[in-house]
Amino acid sequence: MNVVKEIQRINEREITNGAWNDSSSWHAQYKNSAWIFIGNIPFDLTEGDIVCIFSQYGEIIHVELIRDQKTGHPRGFAFLQYEDQRSTILAVDNLNGANVLGRTLRVDHSQTGPKKRKKNDEEESDDDGPKMNVAPSLIEGI
Repeated sequence: MNVVKEIQRINEREITNGAWNDSSSWHAQYKNSAWIFIGNIPFDLTEGDIVCIFSQYGEIIHVELIRDQKTGHPRGFAFLQYEDQRSTILAVDNLNGANVLGRTLRVDHSQTGPKKRKKNDEEESDDDGPKMNVAPSLIEGI
């Protein structure tokens, strides 16, 4: 809850100063990342529910709801990637501190998406590109 209040306090300070611009905002340090972290998610929500909530601020191309490896149950946090980085600012400013099913969401910028754990018999992959599990498939030949 402290992080939620701190982000709200920083945003309020930028508004009251009245001298907001893209380069002086605290959001500027995340200008190269279209990822956000979402914490304190109600355990009843699915990836589709998260897409419904967050798609009002931009086109989502990837969402990863982190789950327990043994049980498959959600762990209460997720990473989401927008198509456009500017959507992350809207989501952080508008949904951080929002109440969803009785829980206060923590929404913050993230430099990268979720870290993949390497299994013992698995080779490391250099593919850090978007998985695009939410974006529609590209149509070729048109």
